[in-house]
Amino acid sequence: MASSSTRTASSSTSSISRNYDVFLSFQGEDTRKNFTDHLYTALVACGIQTFRDNEELDKGGDIASDLSRAIEESRIFIIIFSKNYAYSTWCLNELVKIVECMRQKDIMVLPVFYHVDPSDVRKQRGNFGDALAHHEGDADQEKKQMVQKWRIALTKAADLSGCHVDHQ
Repeated sequence: MASSSTRTASSSTSSISRNYDVFLSFQGEDTRKNFTDHLYTALVACGIQTFRDNEELDKGGDIASDLSRAIEESRIFIIIFSKNYAYSTWCLNELVKIVECMRQKDIMVLPVFYHVDPSDVRKQRGNFGDALAHHEGDADQEKKQMVQKWRIALTKAADLSGCHVDHQ
């Protein structure tokens, strides 16, 4: 584990708290072995505490609650939108949590549009529209409400000034 653990003073339980400078949200198949790996390596080399799921999640732990806690304890979020990002419900749920944190506290969110058009993310066209239509498919009412939250979060994040990486 790359981060040091500290006890939370305000908690009545003795839970372990990790504070991250940066939380990376990305779709693994698209960017893990290239862009995200290089970015993570560079951030860590500069001494920046960085959360990346395969490095920081405790084996045998509750992934959803560990991710939620890592998001709550991070200060900067780099969201790497790639062609299959919206096909991942994990990524979309992270994004909803990040947008919630953005509304509640002063954090920095940097979207990176990795070989995708920012307007496709904002307007849910192309792969983003296809992915959300796939999720809606034969979904029940609860899932359709979740898809609506994902749509709102995608729009809010894509409205932020970010970086567009579009070279091979």
